[in-house]
Amino acid sequence: MRVILAEDSTLLREGLVRLLVEEGHEVLAALGDAVTLLKEVEERRPDIVVVDIRMPPTHTDEGLRAAVEIRERFPGVGVLVLSQHIERTYAVQLLASDAERVGYLLKDRVAQVEEFLDALERIHAGGAAIDPEVVRQLVVRTTRRDPLARLTPRERTVLGALAEGHTNAAIARKLHISLSAVEKNLNAVFDKLDLSPASGYSRRILAVLRYLEA
Repeated sequence: MRVILAEDSTLLREGLVRLLVEEGHEVLAALGDAVTLLKEVEERRPDIVVVDIRMPPTHTDEGLRAAVEIRERFPGVGVLVLSQHIERTYAVQLLASDAERVGYLLKDRVAQVEEFLDALERIHAGGAAIDPEVVRQLVVRTTRRDPLARLTPRERTVLGALAEGHTNAAIARKLHISLSAVEKNLNAVFDKLDLSPASGYSRRILAVLRYLEA
């Protein structure tokens, strides 16, 4: 795949470039700021952008704002956001429109090469990749309040795997249950969250957003 990197840490940026090239991917640009990132995306139209949330000059949310703008202006470009810490508000903002071709990973996850590369592949294929630790902490918060408190432990586990961006088949493999069991649990989740198929929106995306916002 064709990738553009935006990371102000030279060490991490160069490490990612080397990793991606060794895996056979094409790194179109490796940048240290978000302003240049938008220009490069417009000119080169990569398959995926990997961007740090906190970028110069203020090191607050420049990378996130660039990621949101890329998703709005170039919907065919996948976006993988990296963060040093779990920032729930940023995760929700990134997924506000839909949960396709998007990912949110903690930087520690990058060191686990196979998981990082798997996240890129899932995003490139049109899916999502949300860091399991982000999902785990959100589970702790959301199980204390309605409507997610209505879910059974198995339903919460299946919803957590869905929030990570896994397909039904991948959830079945991950949890060692049948595909029909996954479908049954997801249908129960949709019902308990009052997500009607007649709404015109993807119930999978709405369930993930409800999960993150709760």
